[in-house]
Amino acid sequence: MIALLLILGIALVLSLFFTAFLFARAYVEARGPRAIVCPETTTPEIVEVDARSAAWTSLAEDPAYRLVSCSRWPERQECGQECLAQIESAPDGCLVRERLVKWYEGAICALCGKRFEGIQWFSNKPGLLGPDREIRGWGEVPAAELAEVLGTHFPLCWDCQTAETFRARFPDLVIDDPRPASPRSRKTRTGSAA
Repeated sequence: MIALLLILGIALVLSLFFTAFLFARAYVEARGPRAIVCPETTTPEIVEVDARSAAWTSLAEDPAYRLVSCSRWPERQECGQECLAQIESAPDGCLVRERLVKWYEGAICALCGKRFEGIQWFSNKPGLLGPDREIRGWGEVPAAELAEVLGTHFPLCWDCQTAETFRARFPDLVIDDPRPASPRSRKTRTGSAA
C-alpha cells in the first residue's frame, strides 16, 4: 500500500513539473509586443496578448488569445479585436523580436561589413544606423515605429554600435589612427618583425 501511494505521489509530482514546464514554455512564446495590421484602419499597430491566459488555455487546446494592450487604446478599446485572427494564424510571425531576427538574418553591418549570423538578445543586441548617421539601440525605438525604422535604417553590429556610441558621447577620449594599416606595420606593432 505504501509503495502504491509513493508511486502515485511521484507520478503526481512529475505531472505537475511537466505541466509547469509546458505552461512556462507557452507563456514565453505568447509574451511580447506584436506588430499587426488593424482590420479597421489598415494601419500597422502594436498589440500585446494576455500571455498567462494564452498559456493556460494552451495546456488543453490551442491557445485562446485576448488583447491586453493596443496602440489604438484607450480610444478604440471596445473594438471587436478582429486582429487576433492574424496572431492565431501566425503566432510567431507577428512577434516584434521574430521580425527583427528575420530582418538581421544574413544582413551585413553598415559600418564594418561583418555578416550577422545569430542575434544575442540578452547580451549583445545589435543596433541601427539611421539615414542621418545617428546610432540607435532597439530600446530607443518605439514598437509603433518598427515598420518605418526597418525601411529607413541600416543594421549595425553590437561592436560598431558600442564604438560609435562611445565616440559620440566622449569624442575627446577617442584617437583615430590616420595611417592605413599595412601588413609590415602590423608585424612591427606586434613585435614579429624589427
